[in-house]
Amino acid sequence: MRGENGIAFSMPGGDVSGTAGSRPVDLAHLARQTMGDRSLEQEVLALFVQQALSVRDRIVDADVKQRLLLAHGLKGSARGVGAFAVADCAGAIELQPE
Repeated sequence: MRGENGIAFSMPGGDVSGTAGSRPVDLAHLARQTMGDRSLEQEVLALFVQQALSVRDRIVDADVKQRLLLAHGLKGSARGVGAFAVADCAGAIELQPE
């Protein structure tokens, strides 16, 4: 799946080329987090995709407190997998959840 700003995976394991800066996930960071275990990388990314989709579906209608919690959780998970642009967006929502 291609997004407006570059390549985006609908599910982990896609065969994609490009520079690290053009990827939605810093794969070198993810490899460090998983100690190079490709199977674990795929599992972690699949869980992240599920969480991100869940947050996307819930955040708009959430009250301020819940929106803050959703954004905070997504920010941490995104940083963990190396999805730093997502983490930045979630952080911005966390700072102004209203």
